[in-house]
Amino acid sequence: MAEKMEDLGAQLAQALQESEEFTGLETAYNDMKADADTYQLFKDFQKIQMDLQQKQMAGQELTNDEMSHAREVADKVSKIDSIKTLMEKERDVNTLLSNLNQTITKPIESIYQG
Repeated sequence: MAEKMEDLGAQLAQALQESEEFTGLETAYNDMKADADTYQLFKDFQKIQMDLQQKQMAGQELTNDEMSHAREVADKVSKIDSIKTLMEKERDVNTLLSNLNQTITKPIESIYQG
């Protein structure tokens, strides 16, 4: 049975790669990455987000300087069209995956609601 589910998972991965949502995300990422300065800013933004999230998960307080720097970089990022488009496309893929997750986990949900 596990093998059948792994096969279905591989089929889902292939279907995802062929979806409009995925190809839109891929195109948006490549467009954003084509500008070296924008790509570097995006990578910096991702690193800042990850660092802050790790600190929060570890129960550490964020400093005012960290928060100020994060807001400054987020403000820069929010003004770049190619990054805004990328984030839109990420939301589209996340919506697709969320809907799929709801479908897959419905049998588990029914156990607990039964």
